[in-house]
Amino acid sequence: MRIFLTGGSGFVGSAVMRELVGAGHTVLALARSEAAADKLAAAGVAVHRGALTDPASLQSGAAAVDGVIHCAFSHDDFADRANNCLKDRTAIEAMGTALAGSDRPFVITSGAGRFASGRTLTEDELLDPQTSGDRALSEQLAFSFASRGVRVSSVRLPPSVHDDGDHGFVPMLIDIARKTGRSGYVGDGANRWPAVHRLDAVRVFRIALERAPAGTVLHAVGDEGIPTREIAAVIGRKLGLPVEPVPKEHFSWLGAFYALDTPASSKRTQDRFGWKPEQVGLIADLENGTYFAAARGAEV
Repeated sequence: MRIFLTGGSGFVGSAVMRELVGAGHTVLALARSEAAADKLAAAGVAVHRGALTDPASLQSGAAAVDGVIHCAFSHDDFADRANNCLKDRTAIEAMGTALAGSDRPFVITSGAGRFASGRTLTEDELLDPQTSGDRALSEQLAFSFASRGVRVSSVRLPPSVHDDGDHGFVPMLIDIARKTGRSGYVGDGANRWPAVHRLDAVRVFRIALERAPAGTVLHAVGDEGIPTREIAAVIGRKLGLPVEPVPKEHFSWLGAFYALDTPASSKRTQDRFGWKPEQVGLIADLENGTYFAAARGAEV
């Protein structure tokens, strides 16, 4: 198939792109800048100029292919989640409209982190905006296209998608520890974060593209829930810093999220599609040291 891919120059999307090409698909990748276009062209894929905020460019890209994988998500300002989610819904509306009536696959990216603590999130549970935040609205919008002749599915990613080159939440935690001189966790640190290795996650995207029926939720989750004190312990040991409880405010805007207990299961995805995590878990990835080679991540 020829696939229109958003986010192909990003951390997850670039690995999805390689997975697709390796499986014999061809890729038309969205690029919003010259730098992104050059990176994509160097990877040997066709480039489609446009942006998440340019619906016409997204519609023309989606109309020209056999299927769409939407990995892009605006991270221009991590703290402005509501506006980032609004951009996401604008993009989903544009591409879904272009695919309507075609029965072509449309795979979107969602989150497996919940904003209500304690229960393990499963694929059978639809996200509720009241507990899961604005990104739940993106998933709801996407699934509305199932009744309009689109084979839409959602791949939910955990808060940590880890591998060399990660610039997400875990590198932020490492940077905060370096700057403050201590590796912290909130409360007793028993709250859990799910995680997945990037190379395991990208296989779920390809499964969704090739095999998932309309309305399917898939969980790309390797570690169901790692206590945050274990994450803090590795960071502290690697940096030679004390490990101790801290208030949420220690982590700035990230604190409210880092304090949540957000386990997630991928059992149904594994049973239904035969997917199994094959790469190392987050703690083992942190132990191998590459996360600590240099100061990384965004300023907080």
